[in-house]
Amino acid sequence: MTGDLVIVGASVAGVALARTLRSRGFTGRIRLVDRDAEEPYDKPPLSKGRSEEPVRLLTRPEAEQLGLELLLGVEATGLDTGARRLALSDGRRLGYGALVIATGVRPRSPAWTGPGVHVLRTLADARALHADLARGGHLVVVGAGFIGAEVASTAISRGCRVTLVDPLPNPPARVVGRRVGDRILTWHDRAGVNLRLGRVVQALDHLADGIKVRLDDGEVLRADHVLVGIGAEADVEWLAGSGLHLDDGIACDRHGRALGADHVFAAGDIAGWAAADGGSGRRIEHWNSAQEQARCIAATLLDPEHPQAPCEVPMVWSDQHGRTIQILGAVDPAVEPRLVEDEGRLLALWDAGGRVVGAVSLGWPRGSLTARRAIASGGSVTAVLDTLAPLEAAR
Repeated sequence: MTGDLVIVGASVAGVALARTLRSRGFTGRIRLVDRDAEEPYDKPPLSKGRSEEPVRLLTRPEAEQLGLELLLGVEATGLDTGARRLALSDGRRLGYGALVIATGVRPRSPAWTGPGVHVLRTLADARALHADLARGGHLVVVGAGFIGAEVASTAISRGCRVTLVDPLPNPPARVVGRRVGDRILTWHDRAGVNLRLGRVVQALDHLADGIKVRLDDGEVLRADHVLVGIGAEADVEWLAGSGLHLDDGIACDRHGRALGADHVFAAGDIAGWAAADGGSGRRIEHWNSAQEQARCIAATLLDPEHPQAPCEVPMVWSDQHGRTIQILGAVDPAVEPRLVEDEGRLLALWDAGGRVVGAVSLGWPRGSLTARRAIASGGSVTAVLDTLAPLEAAR
């Protein structure tokens, strides 16, 4: 690679890329730009109640030792791919030889704001939320995705009363299918989370002593705090006019090159990498994929004649009520999986022509590892079952 490298987003992907390049001998200039003024930190722990001591991805002394320039508290506002210039919110224009965009996604903006109403993306968000939770009381969570479910779990463990509201009757089913989703919902129910599913929040009214949450069926919930977790969206408005292909994120080839400019790459939550068979890509919002994509981009930048594509099985996980959900490979929630159970642990397997292509593990590390190996090697469902036998049930 020749010329300077600019990385927009001091995220898991962005920091991993910079570290990998340095470890592999790249001596050129590397600048990391991030809108957050904090030293780079890991975001997944924020919803799990570990915000007071964030997991730092990179400190300023480490950056200095690695010869990395941190430009924190400044935002990318525009991109001229023809001139290879990146515009920043402080008026600077950075030239580059190669650019990597690793900005992640942002929470969808709620219709409601005000005291006691939270979203969760940044360390500042997490500190404000957990300061409220430390005071106890009733938390209403709007949206039962991973963020909402994890915060509900954390709040219950801290002694708060929690109500979880979502317009879907079975929110996890959107990702893992109905039968696995049913099992996850039982965790919330047994932990004492009050479920209001198939219900929509119509209004939030601030009162002197809290917040009134009005649902579409007329029920009124009195809350001390509200978390709104209604999904995330790709932060791509600043790339308008850049020539990049923007839809649900940044469209890339299978090596992470952004379509529309072969000197621009994208990694992490913002990036939709093309599939190995040439099919259009989809964004994978998880730590492991961000790390793997960073590794591939580093290899491609150092040896452009031999670009690399991800070889790891995509994996997403969530911790809820002391149990771990792991989602591996290609899970189709519209298709009934093969369910395997053993002493309260569950593994759901999706196959194509008898070969395992996707899996969901609920509290079963060995089952997850076995399924992951099968997906990577093209192993069969039968082989997974044989490995995990004896089992209480396989159906």
